[in-house]
Amino acid sequence: MNSESFSLNRPSQSVRGFTLIELLVVIAIIAILIALLLPAVQQAREAARKSQCQNNLKQIGIALHSYHEIAKCVPPGWLGVSGGVPNVVGPTGWSWASHLLPQLDSTPLHRKINFNATVDHASNAAIRDQALPMFRCPSDSSAETWVLKNEATGAPIVSLPTANYVGSFGTTDLDDVALTPPGMIFSGNGVFSHNRATRFVDVTDGLSTTFFVGEHRTNTSVSPEWHSTWLGIIPAGEEAFVRTLAVSDHTPNHPSAHIDDFSSAHSQGVHFLMGDGRVKFLSQTISTQVFQALTTKSGRESLTNF
Repeated sequence: MNSESFSLNRPSQSVRGFTLIELLVVIAIIAILIALLLPAVQQAREAARKSQCQNNLKQIGIALHSYHEIAKCVPPGWLGVSGGVPNVVGPTGWSWASHLLPQLDSTPLHRKINFNATVDHASNAAIRDQALPMFRCPSDSSAETWVLKNEATGAPIVSLPTANYVGSFGTTDLDDVALTPPGMIFSGNGVFSHNRATRFVDVTDGLSTTFFVGEHRTNTSVSPEWHSTWLGIIPAGEEAFVRTLAVSDHTPNHPSAHIDDFSSAHSQGVHFLMGDGRVKFLSQTISTQVFQALTTKSGRESLTNF
């Protein structure tokens, strides 16, 4: 038989595709899997952000201890001097955080700051809107900078970097700062205050049960001049207060909290740097009594099992 004339007859095979119902079932399965996986991915990302936030505060704690080793105190909460005497709304307005830059591997930036001039002075224009990652919580998605405005006129004054870590002023109301006459030092019962440098020996409640720094969430629903900044405050009238400090009028993330209370973008609580360098995540369900006891540096409150 001629092989060239030989052919093998094979049964014809038809190609079958997905029916519409099968395609819809596959799409539905994929959608369900995505719905199941997405929360887990989001939780993993938030866990990573919380870990970075915790690490930022640990680095600030190390910097504070290093600063104390050299200066025998921690920096003042903010500096305000006018005519050679203390003035809460006077120059220079620089915060505790700005003095820690050499201990945070930012010596070149620290050298560029003119501490003899106000934050909004022309000599500080090159550095005053520089956002620093070590002062930002990764879970806070606000803009890197914000514009300080005159409360009376709404006119912009200066652009400043956003930050999320603020010093503890204590339980005293920050509004009382406005009542402090020039020449007087306004002191809260926390670690950081106006023109006052706290020593570790002043924290008689114990470093392990006193928090130094906590989180402050930016809030765009209120006037943006309340966004915190590592630079400090601007001496521009009563709006000059506290971008660098927070108080403990309410527990963390309290729904009725004032904008100068501690808060965070994390659910269920806020990170705090304790005086001994530990970082603790305090639940927003913590009792007000315990929370305020942790705020004061020498209140002699009784704290057990903390």
